[in-house]
Amino acid sequence: MFYHDFQVVFQEVPGEISLCFSISGCPLRCEGCHSPFLWKEGNGNELTSEYFQALLNRYSGFATCVVFMGGEWHREELVAHLKYARQQGYSTCLYTGEDHIPFNILEHLTWIKTGRWDKDLGGLDSHTTNQMFKEVKTNRMLNHLFTSK
Repeated sequence: MFYHDFQVVFQEVPGEISLCFSISGCPLRCEGCHSPFLWKEGNGNELTSEYFQALLNRYSGFATCVVFMGGEWHREELVAHLKYARQQGYSTCLYTGEDHIPFNILEHLTWIKTGRWDKDLGGLDSHTTNQMFKEVKTNRMLNHLFTSK
């Protein structure tokens, strides 16, 4: 599993300070994608367990969540990273363009954003979006946290 970018972010999961990994190799290739450089498998650096664990240890007590922008196509590695993050007390989130994610990934997530990017419908901040941001445990839709009244 390779990541193109690592950032500390504040908007992807409302109320959380998140460590965000943008995973390369996305097979969806949504029209109008803001990150087409993530389509190429192997773009960026390898997300080794050692590096991932070191980052989580470095931000312990500051960050509260780990977000993966993609990576579901690397199921085993993603699940291993999610398990480690949860063991370290982090919440977890996956942003995916897919509509359905296998249970063996879902069971390690606190939140999930599903749905392909559609420029005509907009993202999570749009009232017309096809995308859904949900709390996994309750299956509660939380899109309202991204939209203004």
